[in-house]
Parts: sequence; structure tokens; C-alpha cells
Amino acid sequence: MNSKIINRWTVLISGIFIQTILGGIYAWSTFVPFLTDEYGLNRGQCGFIFGLTISIFTIAMIFAGRFMSNHGPRRTALTGGILFLSGYILASFSQGNYIMLLVAIGGLVGTGIGFGYVCPLSVGMKWFPYKKGLVTGVSVAGFGGGAIVLTSTAEYFLDHSLDVLEFFRYLGIVAGSLMILATYFMMDPPEKENKKKTGFDYKDAKTLTFFIMFFGIFAGTFSGLLIVGNLSPIVIDSGYSKIFASAIISLFALGNALGRVIWGHLFDKFHFKSIPMSLGIFLLTLILLLLPLPKIGFQITTLLLGFCFGACFVVYASSITRFFGVDKFSGLYPLCFLGYGIAGLIGPGAGGFIDDKFGSYDISIYISISLVFIAMIFSTINMKTLQKTVSGE
Repeated sequence: MNSKIINRWTVLISGIFIQTILGGIYAWSTFVPFLTDEYGLNRGQCGFIFGLTISIFTIAMIFAGRFMSNHGPRRTALTGGILFLSGYILASFSQGNYIMLLVAIGGLVGTGIGFGYVCPLSVGMKWFPYKKGLVTGVSVAGFGGGAIVLTSTAEYFLDHSLDVLEFFRYLGIVAGSLMILATYFMMDPPEKENKKKTGFDYKDAKTLTFFIMFFGIFAGTFSGLLIVGNLSPIVIDSGYSKIFASAIISLFALGNALGRVIWGHLFDKFHFKSIPMSLGIFLLTLILLLLPLPKIGFQITTLLLGFCFGACFVVYASSITRFFGVDKFSGLYPLCFLGYGIAGLIGPGAGGFIDDKFGSYDISIYISISLVFIAMIFSTINMKTLQKTVSGE
């Protein structure tokens, strides 16, 4: 299909749909009680599967960005869909084997997410050049909201005695096939197709500006992933039911999705100031998590945590584009996104292992508070550097 007859709203909606499917990975903690009770995995192992998936996802984005430059967004997203489908189907035949789950979900699904994730972001900003922050926020809101859809779906089927591995099989077949269909609409606008692309210089990744963004996304996502990757056990350990835990995961996902849209709008208004703003709110919310909270307090705090976590996927992507230019986005943002990958490798697994050893997640939360505080101070004192925009906007 020629991009001249593709409506930009069709491209945006297709991108949101792809992101929603991929974002189901944030519902991972829904599966943790079933994997531990039925297949003997411990919480640390489950956390590491989730963490590895996030890490592979971010590493794959680097290769996906280069692949997209040579082969276009449609083929890149299609590759992601095929890997996503294959990974969950393979996991369904693992019989609970830890290594096989690592390979299937961490390796194949993680790579599929990386190839699928970068396309809607890059394409969306090209179709909507004057609303980069908002369009980025709306696009990745689908990724944040994906956990709501998958949590509700998984809760229904698993509570009706469907085996968790069998659920993985259906997830791969249905969601993977729908994603593959949606990739058909991933295409650059006409004026961008034949335009000579400006390659990025690796020197850009050595600047103070880039490091501020890299450390900021690491600190924010480390904290968010540690929480969401262990959220169901945290809730259950606090004396609540599995049903309430599922509802809490949905609240985090709702806050995540809303945060991505709202922070996209805030970035278009406040630009780089949105970085320390988001980190400051995140810091205060993490502190609340250490306090004895009533049921409604737990719900509000979880919603706010998701809201702040969602900011990480908007303010840094938009900052890369605003500072370095949209043509360098597909090369630079995956490198910045490695901060998220490192956080994914360390955060969820560390939270699970610390709980296994000390019987509490409090130490993990204190570590998260420290990282977010440092990132907030660092971005604040270097605000003048961030505001020296060089993208020509």
C-alpha cells in the first residue's frame, strides 16, 4: 500500500494497537503465583525472567533501529510480531523448565518487543512533527495499558483452571497474529520516504545531555520495574487476596498509560523541566510505599507509581528528539533506552532475591528512592545544559 493513501490516524491507531499487545509484558507478576505454585519456580527466578525480557528488549532496539533504517518500519515490526508469537508458543511447551522459559520469553519475546516497540514511536513522530511529546505519549500509552488488558484476560482464564503455560500458547497465537496484521500500516509519510536520512554520530552519546537522559531513565525504570515485576507478591504479602493483587496491577497499568499521555502533553509545555518534575513526584510516591497504608491508600499510591513510571517512556524519548533531532532518534534513543534494559536486568530480580533472603521488599524500595533522588538532583543542577537545544526547533 502506498503511504500517500494511508491516513496518519490509521498509522497512529495501528501503532497504539501494537504497543498494547507488547505492553502485556507488564502483567508478568500476574503469572508469578501460578509459576511458583504449579511449577516450583521461586520469586527470584520469575523476577529474572521478567528482567531478562526487558533487557533483551532494549538491546534488540539498537539492532531494530538499524534494521528499520535499511528495511523500513513495516518489515521491522513484522519481524517483531513473528518473534513475539514464536516465543510464547515455545514457552508453552517448556513444562516449567526455567532455562527454557528464559530463552523463550526472555530471548524471543524480548527481542520481538524490541523490534516492535521502536516502529510506532519513530513513525508517529514523523506523521505528527509538531506534537512529538503528545504523540509519543499516546503511542506508548498503549504499551502501558497493555497490562490492563492482559491482566484482566489472564485473571479470567487462570481463575477458570486454564494452565498458565497453555495460556502462553493462546497468547502467542492470538496476540501475535493480531500484531502481525497491524504491522501492515507501519510506514513513513511520503515526504520522509525519499528524504536522505541524517545519521547520528556516536559522539552525541558521549555528551552530558545524553548521560542525564540515560541515568534518568535508568533510575526511574529501575524503581518502576522493581515494583511492577514483584507487585503481585508485594500485595499478597501485605495481607490482600490474589483478586485484589490483580486489581492493583491494573491500577499500576492504568496510571502508566495515563502518565504517558499526560507527561507527553506536559513535555510539549515544559520541555526539559518535565524530567526533574517527574522524578520528584516519583520520589515522594516511593516514600509513601514504605508507610503502613490502608486499602485505598495502597490503590492511590500504586496509581501514582504507574503515573510516574509512564513518564520515563515519554520525557526521555521526546528529549532525544528535541535536542538531537528526529532523524537521529532511531539511532540514539535505543542507546538511551539501554538504561531501561540495565534496570530491567537488575531491578525485578534484585527485588525478588532480596525478598527471598530477608522476607521484605523494603531494602529494594530504599535503593530505588536513592537512585531517583540522585537522578532528580543531577537533572536539576544541569538544567541549563538541557535547555541548550540544538535540533533547530
